[in-house]
Amino acid sequence: MLEAGVHGPADVFRAVESGKGLAASIGFGSEHCEQIGLVVAELATNLIRHANGGALLFSRIESGENSGIEVESIDHGPGIADVDKALTDGYSTAGGLGFGLGTVNRAMDELEIHSGPGAGVHLVCRRWLRAAHPGVIRERLAFGAATRSCRLLPENGDTFVFKQWDRFALVGVIDGLGHGPLAQRASMTARQYVEQHFDQPLDRLFRGAGRACQGTRGVVMALARFDLGQRLLVVASVGNIEARLVGGPDKLNVLVRRGIVGSNAPEAVPAEQRWNPESILIMHSDGLSSRWDWSRFRDLEPAPPAAIARQLLADLGKMDDDATVIVARSEQ
Repeated sequence: MLEAGVHGPADVFRAVESGKGLAASIGFGSEHCEQIGLVVAELATNLIRHANGGALLFSRIESGENSGIEVESIDHGPGIADVDKALTDGYSTAGGLGFGLGTVNRAMDELEIHSGPGAGVHLVCRRWLRAAHPGVIRERLAFGAATRSCRLLPENGDTFVFKQWDRFALVGVIDGLGHGPLAQRASMTARQYVEQHFDQPLDRLFRGAGRACQGTRGVVMALARFDLGQRLLVVASVGNIEARLVGGPDKLNVLVRRGIVGSNAPEAVPAEQRWNPESILIMHSDGLSSRWDWSRFRDLEPAPPAAIARQLLADLGKMDDDATVIVARSEQ
């Protein structure tokens, strides 16, 4: 463990170099080391600006086969009265730009803040090194999406995510509350966080996206993570995103939590089940009718995912709401 006392501008520079040096020794690339350095600079500057100084602790951490860096910030200042508000971009109590904790949340995979009025601040954040999974994975995921905005307005409050790496894949639908530019801002904020941290467990993605969406309208969201090597599927959902498995023998078992990510959302509960390569995963926002039966679309079963998504949107989409559908299946 490395410790850096922070009481003046020169200490900020030394803390940044300590954090970047440890990150490099763990195996982070230069770009990620710079991101971690930015986090350290934000935390060190906050110690001076808000608490007349404090301490930063840097540690290498391990979890199974994964390695990472933990940065801990401790002070005995006035504390943070409203942690949720402090995570909102643009919020500042000391004349700063107000991007500090929002930047920390976006750059790091985990963030914990313990504070209260007069109680100081104890902040812990972690960034995990992305592990490589060597070996040739013969099975890949085919993916397609279709989306349109409410009444074809310029801004779409829906968006979607698709990432594929090693033997894994992540797909998701994100729906910003309402319509128009404010809904679009909320959904794109959540999408940005998920895309930056795509290889993290689903519960962490929901927590981080929730912190990122503070100060927006919030979103409802469903994410599905595939382990194609182990043939496993993990799904988590908060809000009214529809998710189904069709075309195969299995049904989707997912606990849908009611709430708004970024506002009053409960913890997402990931549910794991077997992934059958014969199955097709379909997820869509409430801009599509939820009362549909796959038997009506069974002739689409051999079609590419993009064709299935377009047809479902055309037949089930509501013109008075943003509407998005994604389809994922094992490549034939």
